[in-house]
Amino acid sequence: MPRDYYDVLSVPRSAAADEIKQAYRRLVKETHPDRNPGDKAAEARFKEIQEAYDVLDDPKKRARYDKFGTAEGAPEGFRPGGFGGFQNSESIDPGAFDDIMAQFAGGGRGRRNARGRHAAPPEPSVQDLQVPFETAAIGGTMSLVINDRNVDVKIPPGVEEGQTLRLQGQGPGRSDLHLKIRVEPHAWFKRDGNDIIVVAPITIAESVLGAKIDVPTLAGGKLTVKVPASASSGARLRLRGKGIKGGDQFVELKIVAPPIVDDKSRKLIEEFAQANPHQPRVGSPWE
Repeated sequence: MPRDYYDVLSVPRSAAADEIKQAYRRLVKETHPDRNPGDKAAEARFKEIQEAYDVLDDPKKRARYDKFGTAEGAPEGFRPGGFGGFQNSESIDPGAFDDIMAQFAGGGRGRRNARGRHAAPPEPSVQDLQVPFETAAIGGTMSLVINDRNVDVKIPPGVEEGQTLRLQGQGPGRSDLHLKIRVEPHAWFKRDGNDIIVVAPITIAESVLGAKIDVPTLAGGKLTVKVPASASSGARLRLRGKGIKGGDQFVELKIVAPPIVDDKSRKLIEEFAQANPHQPRVGSPWE
């Protein structure tokens, strides 16, 4: 027999709804499987707490539980104490008896009807879930409040825009809840499949002479990469395995001219152009 639900949540039978909710939130954090990996006892306790809260948080279920000791209540004409507790059982209509028995034969996702068939489960509900770019790329856990319950949702690495995560029994009326992924844009990273791209500004001198620059990575921190001499805007440097699920990271170079050039610098650039004639548009598709 299951333990008394009030004992499970460590609250008195007179506890108010807020008191029950506070007790649930405290206990579910202590016993959550993510905090107790591999602990079967904690996992069983977590499920027991969830079951108790599902009943005591619902005013109708709680009222039936307080009266009959079960969230389903007792069918009409039935007294606690087993099937021997029927009053005037010889006068019960056989069809009504089938209906009563069907209440105790339920199982699986839907309740059985009098003929023993499962009723269709409720339609799943759909809800958008905004996921940060990094979490969608490398995975993680997001804490959500669903129907006044704290739920930790695991985001697998590499999820993409439009994919759906299914939470069984977390929707309205204990239906399934489908979370549709919406990936938030990043300030500097862009995604191309499992590859990521970051644009790195470089100076004219760095593009001509070559340089070493620091660039951000998806995992956090920065890496130093070498810009080859005579690098052009749009050229890409590859960081193997630094993308999503083994993909690569590409550093796309972008030459940025200085905002102001004084007369002396302008003269030097003119001398450089004369000494190094270059026609970059020759051979272009429109030539």
